[in-house]
Amino acid sequence: MYVCLCQGVTDGQIREAIYEGCCSYREVREATGVATQCGKCACVAKQVVRETLRDIQSAQATLAYPASFAIA
Repeated sequence: MYVCLCQGVTDGQIREAIYEGCCSYREVREATGVATQCGKCACVAKQVVRETLRDIQSAQATLAYPASFAIA
């Protein structure tokens, strides 16, 4: 889905920027150009960044503590 119509940035491109090393909204903005013109997409772009970073963090936590090693 297009997040930023002015720059033609999709949610997939935002996620890809994070997978390639961006760790914050500011870094994603610099890498993709999202929300650098009119700014109307900033809230949605920030939401995609937050959700993607949260998903990555959850996946890393799952890998660090697999269910078979969980302490009851």
